[in-house]
Amino acid sequence: MTMQPSIIKRQLSRYFRTPATYLNIAVFLTLSTTLGLHSSQLLERNSTDLQDFFQLHPWLYLLLIPALSTQLWADENETGISDLLITLPMTSAELVMGKFFAGWLITAMTLALTLPIVVMVNMLGSADNTVIATQYLASWLLAGSYLSLGCLICAISRHHLIIFILTLSILLVISGLSSVLDALEHQAPIWVIDNVASLSPLSRFTQIDHGVIVLRDCLYFISVIVASLAATTVILNYKTS
Repeated sequence: MTMQPSIIKRQLSRYFRTPATYLNIAVFLTLSTTLGLHSSQLLERNSTDLQDFFQLHPWLYLLLIPALSTQLWADENETGISDLLITLPMTSAELVMGKFFAGWLITAMTLALTLPIVVMVNMLGSADNTVIATQYLASWLLAGSYLSLGCLICAISRHHLIIFILTLSILLVISGLSSVLDALEHQAPIWVIDNVASLSPLSRFTQIDHGVIVLRDCLYFISVIVASLAATTVILNYKTS
């Protein structure tokens, strides 16, 4: 019998018992709402979607995701992952996936708390709720790919500060990849720039954020998640062997 539901409940309980979780969510909601409404001037124009609002999410996730990542293995790093795997009938893969899905559910809950903005957009004009739904999907997939990378870093290091800094640094590099490519536009072959640009999560996110759902973009985020979780499982198996 799989242990994933129990692991998810255990991790969610840990999140809800930690005051930092509520603080991080509150900071994300406050910044996304105030900056989103200010930059898009949503109240002054008849908007049909929330593109300007969601364009801030890749950068705001740089604050939320590292904070959530540091809590994924907090107790296990203190008591020992090998002890947990021995005392409970679970595999490393079940442990990794259970913890990841718990963190991903927290990001889904955070996004759900922004739904009053959708209600406001519908009250102000004729909103395209289909496009808004795809924008939520894009944001959630992006958060999942970021969180899976954070999960991988947690398996490498046990120190909370190092986990936070490494996760933030890697996500910052990934998020700034598009800007670097723009600067190298006339100094590198086009095919090199195009191939590197295809690895940028922001370029994939932007496509879905515009309301265009392309299967390869969704598969890109899913592939990043699967690859990161698989690498995390391999590292845990190596450490506990």
